Amino acid sequence: MGQPQEPHHRLPFGNPFKKTSSKGSQLSQRPLFLLNAFEFALTARLRKLNPKDKHDVLSLAWMVLAMESLCETHTDIKTLITELDLPVTGWDEKWIDVYMDISVKLLDICNALSSELLRLNQGHLLLQCALHNLESNTSEKLVRACSSLDSWRQNIGAKNPRLENCKSILEGLVDSVSLPKVKNSAKGKVLMQAMYGAKIQTVFVCSVAAAVFSGNSNNLLDLDVAKTTTWAQAFSDLQTNVNGGIRDIFSLGKFPVLKELDEVYTAVKNLCPMIQDGKRPIEVEAFSNSFSDLGRRAEKLAQGLDFLTKVVDGFFKIVLSGRDALLCDLRAPDTLADPFPGSNGKRFVR
Repeated sequence: MGQPQEPHHRLPFGNPFKKTSSKGSQLSQRPLFLLNAFEFALTARLRKLNPKDKHDVLSLAWMVLAMESLCETHTDIKTLITELDLPVTGWDEKWIDVYMDISVKLLDICNALSSELLRLNQGHLLLQCALHNLESNTSEKLVRACSSLDSWRQNIGAKNPRLENCKSILEGLVDSVSLPKVKNSAKGKVLMQAMYGAKIQTVFVCSVAAAVFSGNSNNLLDLDVAKTTTWAQAFSDLQTNVNGGIRDIFSLGKFPVLKELDEVYTAVKNLCPMIQDGKRPIEVEAFSNSFSDLGRRAEKLAQGLDFLTKVVDGFFKIVLSGRDALLCDLRAPDTLADPFPGSNGKRFVR
């Protein structure tokens, strides 16, 4: 799955929320309080994602944490909009167009990740079949087990075209990060700065997920964010550690790179020579230990895939219901714009 390395470049982003010196440009106390609360929470999430070891990010556990963090940030955006009491009639047409374009790309990425998780889950069925056959000591069952394990190795080594296309989708997201400047609207400025932070976190997490599951570090993006945001340093530290660690590991040509997947791969590699050509294992104790080890690691992988699938599905629903809510609000002026609803899909009305 490893790919040749290509030079990577930092992608510059200007801060879409720049204070001006003209009269009336300063934020009122309430919107500023809401913005500070949002950015404080975002900073804490970014720091929580910073791995203690570079190998941690190449795990399903970190992926689950990262996707859960995204869901929390997008839910906070929903809460912020509710607190700002910013009606859809106050939205600039460009803001709506930008959000709609971004949401389509996020749905595409969710679909790509879901397709890969489904593929890996289908591979787990092959492991279950092999483990079932290994419970018997007959030559016929051992041959079937070998066949299932060989099929599983081919499954995880196959390319997923939908993941290969993530790079172009991510680059499209990058183009959407810089938002139009907001004039004469304190609430609008707060919303745009908060959405700026949410988009940076989203692009980063999605690029890491695409890189890890495709086995291609070219899917990683390096984002150069505005230093004036309170969360800039936390994001810079996170990005440096995560992207740098991933590139270091990928440069070794290791396969597979996902931690839980690699553990199963190693267990399969240790077990296969013992049952080659359907021969009964000579070292019974060694075979029993390898069999048990494969069962434990396969179960751990299955649980991780299940957890991540549910979180990705939840994030998909957040984005999808957000689009639906905003479209409904555009048709009904007396409702409150809700572009990032929570996973329960509920909308708030005035």
